[in-house]
Amino acid sequence: MSAVNENVLFQIQDETNPPVMEETVESRKYLIFITDDLRLGVDAEYVVEILNTHTATYLPMMPDYIRGIFNMRGQIIPIMDIRLRLGKPPMESESLLVVLNYNGTQLGILVDSVEVMLDIPNASILPIPSQSAQKLVSGMCTLPDGSGTMLVLDCDQLIPHE
Repeated sequence: MSAVNENVLFQIQDETNPPVMEETVESRKYLIFITDDLRLGVDAEYVVEILNTHTATYLPMMPDYIRGIFNMRGQIIPIMDIRLRLGKPPMESESLLVVLNYNGTQLGILVDSVEVMLDIPNASILPIPSQSAQKLVSGMCTLPDGSGTMLVLDCDQLIPHE
């Protein structure tokens, strides 16, 4: 008899409290950083580490935006100055190194500062206007916390393909 009562109780609860269907919003986490007063974001799944100290070894005959290589726990990682890659002047003082892993390729990018990690709804990322197309940027959005606009860094274009 108790099994019957449990079943009846379960049915009554279902009728009085129907299951609530929550709308799922697709979003991704982005690491947001500043470089030359630009707020850029990179998909957090590509971020390996953020370093505030690093020693670069200069490599000759490389593009000017490649500042050298550094050894991170036995792995040799090229360092890119994101300012120079975007056609901006180099930073005068020390900068942070954000180590990315995109499709198995590791790359360190020098940035002025790291701001925050935020969940950004996929629907809020818009394509950049075609007349101001920047090949390293794949989209832009207004940040949900109201702190401004973020440009989405296109990791595929960031890593030079030969």
